[in-house]
Amino acid sequence: MERESMEYDVVVVGGGPAGLSAAIRLMQLAQQNSEEISVCVMEKGSEIGAHILSGAVMETRALDELLPDWKAQGAPLNAPVTRDEVYLFRSPEKASRIPDALIPRTMHNKGNYVISLGSLCRWMAEQAEALGVEIFPGFPASEIVYREDGSVAGVVTGDMGLDKDGNQKDGFEPGMELLGKYTIFAEGSRGHLGKELIDRFKLDEGCSPQHYALGIKELWDTDPAIHEAGLVVHGAGWPLEGNAAGGSFLYHLENNQLVVGMTVDLSYSNPYVSPFEEFQRFKHHPVIKRHLEGGRRVAYGARAITKGGLNSLPRMSLPGGLLAGCDAGTLNFAKIKGIHMAMKSGMLAAETVAAALAVGGEGGRDLTEFKEVISKSWLYEELYTSRNFGPALHKYKTFLGGAFNFIDQNIFGGKIPVTLKDNKEDHTQLKPASEFQPIGYGKPDGVISFDRLSSVYLSNTAHEEDQPVHLKLLDTDKPISLNLKTYDAPEQRYCPAGVYEIIEEPGSEPLLQINAANCLHCKTCDIKDPTQNIHWVPPEGGGGPNYPNM
Repeated sequence: MERESMEYDVVVVGGGPAGLSAAIRLMQLAQQNSEEISVCVMEKGSEIGAHILSGAVMETRALDELLPDWKAQGAPLNAPVTRDEVYLFRSPEKASRIPDALIPRTMHNKGNYVISLGSLCRWMAEQAEALGVEIFPGFPASEIVYREDGSVAGVVTGDMGLDKDGNQKDGFEPGMELLGKYTIFAEGSRGHLGKELIDRFKLDEGCSPQHYALGIKELWDTDPAIHEAGLVVHGAGWPLEGNAAGGSFLYHLENNQLVVGMTVDLSYSNPYVSPFEEFQRFKHHPVIKRHLEGGRRVAYGARAITKGGLNSLPRMSLPGGLLAGCDAGTLNFAKIKGIHMAMKSGMLAAETVAAALAVGGEGGRDLTEFKEVISKSWLYEELYTSRNFGPALHKYKTFLGGAFNFIDQNIFGGKIPVTLKDNKEDHTQLKPASEFQPIGYGKPDGVISFDRLSSVYLSNTAHEEDQPVHLKLLDTDKPISLNLKTYDAPEQRYCPAGVYEIIEEPGSEPLLQINAANCLHCKTCDIKDPTQNIHWVPPEGGGGPNYPNM
């Protein structure tokens, strides 16, 4: 197909904290050096922030470096952390608050802010545009353009106006090539282009497998009488202990709003686990419910989290491109924070690319020096000192893993002379359904707990109905012949949006129905499917959730 093209010095894929930081830093360096460069940012959401979801408690270290006058410029950081509470949940009624002195130092949040990452990204986009960055929301990067020598030359935006069978409708518009001397991939967790690049260039050779969690989050308007802006609550244990690993969070924002959520490691083995249902029943625990009573749920969303850390970090350079943020996996799991890490990785990517552009040439080089740039930064230091945090919890579970992490972080400063590894891929961990009993999740009450469909409604998810399904089955037989037969169709439960449904009618064979219009773009199916049979690709531009201030 003949396509129009636009050429830039740098193409940035993804309008999250990593991509926007890269774009801003590139333009800052160009101004400092009295150079002219062209930079564009592609964002698959309908606007910047529409697909952004994070807890989020933010450390400002990277923001202080990137935009030192962020307070004067009105950055939306308005709820400084006032205090931390950390709980070990023991049962549906009982919990023990962990004394501050026994909490790993990395989980203390003094000096940090409770924020909406979506709001921060919208503000960062304004700063980027003021510097001359071109931002294209609603334009997903659907495929990679390669040069004849195999290096990355840019990306192609998705075609618009295809029907469900892939035929061109009236008003069809082919995607456009956005070409750059260098392309920075900052798609977020399990980026579909990042996944292709890691496989094509064997970037993860010699690394532990990448690990993921599913994060589920709700935004509530709460009773002003009990609201405490800046309160941060974390927890572990019930209801996940025994079935899965993970944790919980509850943060009080400004304007009498709070967020409550749960992260579930996608390494769990019981196919009957439903992360969504675990989260809904968790909210009924008295420690959490007291924050929600009298309030009203106003938004819902979910997103995968890349949490393998340093042990799973792939090589981040390739011919013509760099990986940044969660596309590579720069989360500091010991701090439960990824925003400042994603921003710093984007800034370092920008500095590496800017140096290459200054030398001249057509681009396309493998910027292998990026590895050294990373290794000399505080980003690497944080990744190194947190390298054992996740593997310890996987290996020793909540109590003993927590004890190990306390010793490692508080006594050895994250430099205990041993490196734990977790070399089992998440999708291989499911065991046959015959080894378990179905989990009896209670009916939601519509006040504290809710069903999937009402939740998806609050995510403002919208897709063009008559378009190709963006959740591709590599083998259409496996969902029934293997997943249903062996694991009782776990996709029905691990999806937090009700996308996958087994239809069984008398006299007919079971059928997997894919309700793609419900998709939150969380990527859990792409990660957790036991046969890796589901491949997520971007839908038509702008499709998906439209989060407010998540």
